[in-house]
Amino acid sequence: MGAFIYNSPSNSFSRKRGATTMKIDIKVPEVGESVQEAVLAEWYAKNGDRVRKDQILFLIETDKVTLEISAEADGILEILVPEGQTVAVGAVVGTLETEVSAARGKEQSPVKEAEKEAPEVEKPSKAPKIPPQAGRALEAEPKRQEVPGMDIAPSVREMLEEKGLDASKISGTGPGGRITRGDVLLYLEETSGERGEEKPRPAPGKVAKPPAAAETGTKEEEGPSLEEKITRKTMTPIRQRIAARLLEARQNTAMLTTFNEIDMSRVKEIRTRFKDIFREKHGVSLGIMSFFIKASIAALKEFPEVNAFIEGKEIVYHHYYHIGVAIGAERGLVVPVIRHADRLSFAELEQSIVDYVQSIKENRLQLSDLEGGTFTISNGGVFGSLLSTPILNTPQSGILGLHKIEDRPVVVDGQIVIRPMMYVAFSYDHRIIDGREAVNFLKRIKECIENPERIMMEI
Repeated sequence: MGAFIYNSPSNSFSRKRGATTMKIDIKVPEVGESVQEAVLAEWYAKNGDRVRKDQILFLIETDKVTLEISAEADGILEILVPEGQTVAVGAVVGTLETEVSAARGKEQSPVKEAEKEAPEVEKPSKAPKIPPQAGRALEAEPKRQEVPGMDIAPSVREMLEEKGLDASKISGTGPGGRITRGDVLLYLEETSGERGEEKPRPAPGKVAKPPAAAETGTKEEEGPSLEEKITRKTMTPIRQRIAARLLEARQNTAMLTTFNEIDMSRVKEIRTRFKDIFREKHGVSLGIMSFFIKASIAALKEFPEVNAFIEGKEIVYHHYYHIGVAIGAERGLVVPVIRHADRLSFAELEQSIVDYVQSIKENRLQLSDLEGGTFTISNGGVFGSLLSTPILNTPQSGILGLHKIEDRPVVVDGQIVIRPMMYVAFSYDHRIIDGREAVNFLKRIKECIENPERIMMEI
């Protein structure tokens, strides 16, 4: 996403010590026709900070996506809306005080010719002038860690200083390799076993207080004793949306689930045999998801009801295959859609998934990436799930749930052998899909995975 800061028609001009400045309104951008409001989740800069053009200013969160908003120009930031507030699309949340170019300054306020032509001489004995508000912010800010080529947000820098961490040792996953709060937390988790968890200790006789509710959206309540203290936290828009969609699926569909198990031996063998060649040729790893997408498409072609929706009293059959892949993000589960997946190769499918994961990490996922899916695949196995019942992603009629691969004893040709097995679950809308079709649909996927040559040869 690009910068979403717009010049307001009412932008004001002023003259300060011979320089012409202008205030630019920072507004919440439009992110989709159905989205009317968003939560201002986090400011990456402080009130009074001098920011640069294209520097990320703040993060907004809607019921579908999260977006990082960048500065349109260099200037001094004035924050008008604090973190945690719900704001309408188009609302002004802050301003940028910027200097107007010489040509534009001449149009707004004429100056003497001698003053305009006189070269500005920098005097080393005087410090550069900074607005009082920015000066106070800089005085209160701790010494910054500087990493060559890396822009660290003030909130992240404070966390680094508080934990006593060296920024150069942390790998950034944000845009341009920028370090995010999540990167710092991940680094702390990875190193906690080596040096123990570091926590700031309150001064003697003082009790550390939690952040104010207005800043974090949380409320702490005390029961009869300290052991019964609770915390209330407002649900994020994405979490509210997830809750509403799941409840809708349970109430408005006749959902049923059938299960099976798949021998993953052949897929594991192919991946082990060709993974290096595959990566060298295509620049991406060969995962199991591309196999299941290919197998699902083969089954969808054989059982078109699974790729159909119910609209009123009609069944809408889709003659294209837009496969949604559920991805667990920090702020909630999102399901980006791989469009016309039947036309893509294994490498293109894997690259599409990698691109979506990166977009989610960098808050660049767009609403269009989440719309139009006809079938969904969810892999709980990456989190260690052995077996679960996936809930339909309405209005879709089917969802496939994958689980972890586990070595188990199975009987093959009358012999007990150890094989890498995976439980799979297929949830479906019983109003449109009968039990026989559902069972055979899952069996077809099982056949394709246990004999992957079938999907490679499209038979």
